[in-house]
Amino acid sequence: MAARETSPKEASSSPAIAIECVFEGCHVPVRMSSGVDTCPVDDWNIAEVISKRKNGYKWEFYVHYLSFNKRLDEWVSEDSLDLEKVRLPRKESKAGLSRQTSRAASPDVQQLDSKKSILSSNRKRKANGAGIEVQLHIPNISSFTLSISPYLHFSQDPLCSPSGATPPTQQPRTSSGGMSHHPHQDDAITRMKNIEQIELGRFRIKPWYFSPYPQELTTEPVVYICEFCLKYLKSLKCLQRHKTKCTIHHPPGNEIYRKDNISFFEIDGRKNKPYAQNLCLLAKLFLDHKTLYYDTDPFLFYIMTEYDSYGFHIIGYFSKEKESSEDYNVACILTLPPYQRMGYGKVLIEFSYELSKIENKTGSPEKPLSDLGLLSYRSYWAATILELIVNFDRTQDDSPPTVTINEICEQTSIRKEDAVSTLQYLNLVQYYRGQYVICLSDEAIQKHQKAITKRKIRIDPKCIKWTPKDWSRRGKW
Repeated sequence: MAARETSPKEASSSPAIAIECVFEGCHVPVRMSSGVDTCPVDDWNIAEVISKRKNGYKWEFYVHYLSFNKRLDEWVSEDSLDLEKVRLPRKESKAGLSRQTSRAASPDVQQLDSKKSILSSNRKRKANGAGIEVQLHIPNISSFTLSISPYLHFSQDPLCSPSGATPPTQQPRTSSGGMSHHPHQDDAITRMKNIEQIELGRFRIKPWYFSPYPQELTTEPVVYICEFCLKYLKSLKCLQRHKTKCTIHHPPGNEIYRKDNISFFEIDGRKNKPYAQNLCLLAKLFLDHKTLYYDTDPFLFYIMTEYDSYGFHIIGYFSKEKESSEDYNVACILTLPPYQRMGYGKVLIEFSYELSKIENKTGSPEKPLSDLGLLSYRSYWAATILELIVNFDRTQDDSPPTVTINEICEQTSIRKEDAVSTLQYLNLVQYYRGQYVICLSDEAIQKHQKAITKRKIRIDPKCIKWTPKDWSRRGKW
């Protein structure tokens, strides 16, 4: 008979503590019930207790799995905890709570602290104090000519998945697209999901994060949202009554792009404030790095929709500042969960850069990016730059073509720092015979072309009907 696997409870001989002694801040192995691709269901993982409540005669705990994203946080019963391996939170010292000792168990915090130390040693303040300048690993790379050499090979696959990508070391802004970033405002309330489910059109979606919807909605099993005006309602009957009064079947803005069944609408955060605020509430359910910010006047929202005989259904959106001192072309960006992994994220990013091309500017998204946002941007930057390089015209003598970083940025509208970091991340830049060259193998080119063919939806610049506005001359927007 095969040996039965033992759980942490059976393998440990340590005495278990009372369930009443488990409180907020404790670290304890928990039987994970959500299940993810890298972790089977019913596996044991270390989690931090965020909150606890009494359900009848038993306790329930809201836990955050330290090795996973916060979207997997959940309520678990006391039977799912291994009480023999509970680690109590460390006490505060006289000088205050030490980050290195009290939060050593969290890999995310260790990574953040290391990034802060690297950032503080490598950055320098701008003269106006509005931000920082990032020191590039390759000094003055824009002044070098990059020879595209298909004959040089390297061991690392340039098209590897960017799942381990490190966000650019750049100081985040304090507000972005109706959201604001407060890294220290992370109390127990905002760390817990407060909405059980939402119904948006034909989809029932389970939220990932906290969003400050009205308190009376948090007790409802489902929050109903009108898919056209994004108004939230507490019951299906209220939604049906609302539909008899709601006459719009598309976002309340100007349609600036349409091809096939894909359309983009531009929403002014000042002229359409209720819609913009409802959009921010909806987006916060799936964005962890932002907290709600109700002043939507300084922002424009670009809503991507899918058209059918019933109306224009929202797929995702991105927002941008009307006047950005740093020339950011995206503040917040989101593809709704039912439309993720279908290529729509890259379409949103591509559209933002097409607008930057019309403005004759290079753009970059505001930081910090979410984990999924970083994956999408890394993938888009890599595909766009490689597409430009592969299709670059060769010289008449068939020698390797040359292109500078500035030329790449001008043709793609990708900011120089993003282009350089992408080339370095993919390990495409090599120093060869006194100059920097981009090394592409035949296998890498074939993989790139295969990835390009999978992108079924592309933005057609000829279908964009949009003229940039000079907001500096329009008063207070």
